[in-house]
Amino acid sequence: MLDDAEFRRWFRSATGALESARGDLERGDYNWACFKAQQAAEYSVKALLHGLGMPAYGHSVSGLLSRLPGGLEASRVIQEAKSLDKYYVPTRYPNAWSEGVPSDYYTKRDAEEAIIEAEKIIGWVGEAWRSLKREEE
Repeated sequence: MLDDAEFRRWFRSATGALESARGDLERGDYNWACFKAQQAAEYSVKALLHGLGMPAYGHSVSGLLSRLPGGLEASRVIQEAKSLDKYYVPTRYPNAWSEGVPSDYYTKRDAEEAIIEAEKIIGWVGEAWRSLKREEE
């Protein structure tokens, strides 16, 4: 049995994080846009896992995708997930870099690509959920 309320709760967090990433992009806070794009993708995959009643722990988007049941083929978004995984730590912590701060290392292009990747994953999750709901009916 699917848990639609829990899916929607997490999915709403995903779309909110994505909107926040877009705001960071507009302000030129590119490292934060990259991080929030990663978070948006992470929350969306966790939405799917929670909606299925499965454990959803960890922060690796690709790792979370790998926990989905076999009927949910995530190969279409695995490359985007692995790309976004790289933004979880170094976008936020100065000690991830030998010098400078995270904002010194991220560009507008990085942020734009991260947002596009997150949009693709969120879209895939939405499609997967709608498909699961149709099967349950």
